[in-house]
Amino acid sequence: MKKRFEIDMTNGALLPKILAFYIPLMLSAELQLLFNAADVIVVGRFAGSDALAAVGSTSSLINLLSKMFIGLGVGANVMVAHYKGAGRDRELSDMVHTSVAAALIGGVALTLIGILAAAPCLVIMGSPEEILPLATRYMRIYFAGTVFNLIYNYGSSILNALGDTTRPLIYLTGAGIINVILNLIFVMGFHMGVAGVASATVISQGISAVLVFRCLLGLDGPAKLEIGRIRLHGSMLGQLLRIGLPAGLQGCLFSISNVIIQSSINSFGGIAMAGNAASANIEGFIYSAMYAYSQTATSFTSQNMGARKYLRIRSICLICMGAVILTGIVFGGGSYLIGDKLLGLYSTDPQVIAYGLLRMKYICVTYALCGMMDTMVGMIRGMGYSIAPMIVSLTGACLFRIIWILTVFREFRTQAVLYVSYPISWALTFFAHLVCFILFYRKLLKENKG
Repeated sequence: MKKRFEIDMTNGALLPKILAFYIPLMLSAELQLLFNAADVIVVGRFAGSDALAAVGSTSSLINLLSKMFIGLGVGANVMVAHYKGAGRDRELSDMVHTSVAAALIGGVALTLIGILAAAPCLVIMGSPEEILPLATRYMRIYFAGTVFNLIYNYGSSILNALGDTTRPLIYLTGAGIINVILNLIFVMGFHMGVAGVASATVISQGISAVLVFRCLLGLDGPAKLEIGRIRLHGSMLGQLLRIGLPAGLQGCLFSISNVIIQSSINSFGGIAMAGNAASANIEGFIYSAMYAYSQTATSFTSQNMGARKYLRIRSICLICMGAVILTGIVFGGGSYLIGDKLLGLYSTDPQVIAYGLLRMKYICVTYALCGMMDTMVGMIRGMGYSIAPMIVSLTGACLFRIIWILTVFREFRTQAVLYVSYPISWALTFFAHLVCFILFYRKLLKENKG
């Protein structure tokens, strides 16, 4: 019997199904960002600019330490969708249990890494002395709850691969509301500062993790999770790593370049850091709206690859690409036009707002390029290729940004010169990914034309 939360990605008109899949996925991503946005807004308004800079300046480092483990969730999504489309129930079941085991093991490992590496890494990044203790405290509490973060991410990846983006949205809605309430209680009521917002985030992530875990236990069919069967199946772990490891490495490489950029921003002082943090937080909402198309492209392509319906893949690409361009232009350009009002939610300091608007001018206005790049990566991963987008991203985005900082930025040390490296790297990387997709797709059609 057809599950009422699942979408059949291999039959019928694509556009309405892509939108039905995308909208809950996008809203879920936006709610996840509310965890951090609530942190940043509350500390910026009620704990001061130093606390705002401390919370905001940790995001690139948190991403760097987390991306490798979160990237494996991409592997879970691709392989579960592939086995679902191919009707290979035994492999699907083994992949579900391997993915949950990987989330548990990875969560414990990431907690230890994050707690131990927080202070040394922040020092290396050049965090100012007045910011360092606050940023360290926030990171250590945040990483204490990364087991919950990975359980939710891997669990929602499995549900998304099955065509269910609705229940992860419902779970995050409840957890997001609790996060906001706890932020206000801990910071305004108990005056806990950065420790309060970090604790609220951990608690809310724990709630969403429990809900998605319970959902997996209640599934029908081969995707049903059984606690006694949670373990690493060797062959499935290999498949998970084949797709997920390059995806994780790619995320780490992007994060390394962002950490280097954050270190350069830190050299402009605490006010510039606060403005950059507020702008980056706003950008996160735009990015998530676009990145959901990449995830949609991956799931739809994977299921149709498994079902051997290769002609639908081109239509998936065209629909997702057109939609992400429109989303990037409307959301990115619109955010910049009302940027002073949006930044005013985070801080009332005119200097903080001015620094934030400078970043938005270069990044938000051109953000559609980033969405195009990520959507093309989603298509390629859905076809089963993960090494190629990692190499292209390393060269076209990460390496380019590092070279830019060591050459152009060294000669012209302004934040504008720093920020313009983003749209240039997005454009270069998109075109390289586009060439790869065309080559892989032609190869696929040639091999299966009979």
